[in-house]
Amino acid sequence: MSKTVVMVGSLDTKGEEFAFAKKIIEQAGVKTLVIDFGVMGKPFFEPDVKREDVASAGGGDLAKLASGSHKDDAMKVMTKGLAAVVKKLYAEGKLDGILGMGGSGNTSIATTAMRELPVGVPKLMVSTLGGGDVSAYAGTKDITFMPSVVDVAGINSISRRIYANAAGAIAGMVLAEAGEAGAVKPLITASMFGNTTTCVNAAREIIEKEGYEVLVFHATGTGGKTMESLIADGYIAASLDITTTELADEVCGGVLSAGPERCMAAAKAGIPTVLVPGCVDMANFWGIGTVPEKYKGRNLYEWNPNVTLLRTNVEENITMGKMIARAANASTAPVVVILPLKGVSMLDSEGGRFWDPEADQACFDTIKQNLKPGIPVIEVDNNINDPEFSSKVAQTLLDLLKK
Repeated sequence: MSKTVVMVGSLDTKGEEFAFAKKIIEQAGVKTLVIDFGVMGKPFFEPDVKREDVASAGGGDLAKLASGSHKDDAMKVMTKGLAAVVKKLYAEGKLDGILGMGGSGNTSIATTAMRELPVGVPKLMVSTLGGGDVSAYAGTKDITFMPSVVDVAGINSISRRIYANAAGAIAGMVLAEAGEAGAVKPLITASMFGNTTTCVNAAREIIEKEGYEVLVFHATGTGGKTMESLIADGYIAASLDITTTELADEVCGGVLSAGPERCMAAAKAGIPTVLVPGCVDMANFWGIGTVPEKYKGRNLYEWNPNVTLLRTNVEENITMGKMIARAANASTAPVVVILPLKGVSMLDSEGGRFWDPEADQACFDTIKQNLKPGIPVIEVDNNINDPEFSSKVAQTLLDLLKK
């Protein structure tokens, strides 16, 4: 069966570029379906989905938008409309991959639509923003960004090669086979950090021997958000949330926060969950010079030249304890909280740089004091990375799944 790449862009200002890429994609044996979301000038060529249809799907009037005096409205309407059109095409089996090209406006509209598609569907954005921080445009989805190098404004000796590469890339993506996946196994998410790697790897091995597949997410803000988006989308059977460190960044204003709702997705989805206050001893900042002045007298550790860790204190651990208890209390499925009494990270071990039993105990006590009756709390007299602890968290989750 022939594959289809959906091409999305404003054909009034980027039409020549799209026509060029369209030809190369089709030469590769892949069909194209072009959606025009331009609003001002005449399209360079006739699209498969007209701008009128996109505006209508976004609840707007194209004639009003085309006047040029309501650019903000045009962005909102065409963004909403394109997302709806793309989502519908995918549901109908008419989209195997998607390609966008343009500057900041086109990038914003196109990537909003791309984020409506499941992880795994090829998504490529050729953008003037491609070489910078594109996290706001990617969200938690697997969008590939290709820097346009020059502006997306005509075919020249540089852009010709870029567009050809993009066309070849998206064609290759949709034609590529992932190979046999074997028997489908229930998916379990696990959160990990460098300071809990030993624990998570050991627990993963135990769980996978029982016929599950464990997806490990690096708790870097984006990692936590991505993990929770997959949980919210219904892909996940259970959650092994060992590394809740992103709460520390939320509380301390660090750079790796996943937002105030971190830990809540599993509770709302109603899946079995093991919660651990893993790496709540540390909040993350970039180089030492980026640490806020109010923390300069605190216990700081230069993890590497680009990352500085702040040791959280008693007050901050009380706040995080309340957040973990809140997530457990909201759960509509079996949930267990497990506490590593001899340290919540590699650094937080006896004699370690972040060893602070008082701060850890503040978190542990707060969790226990705020949990609803009936939610089990298991206290393990080990560091989080000890084999006894990883074995306990793995077996506890397996027991919840059996129930």
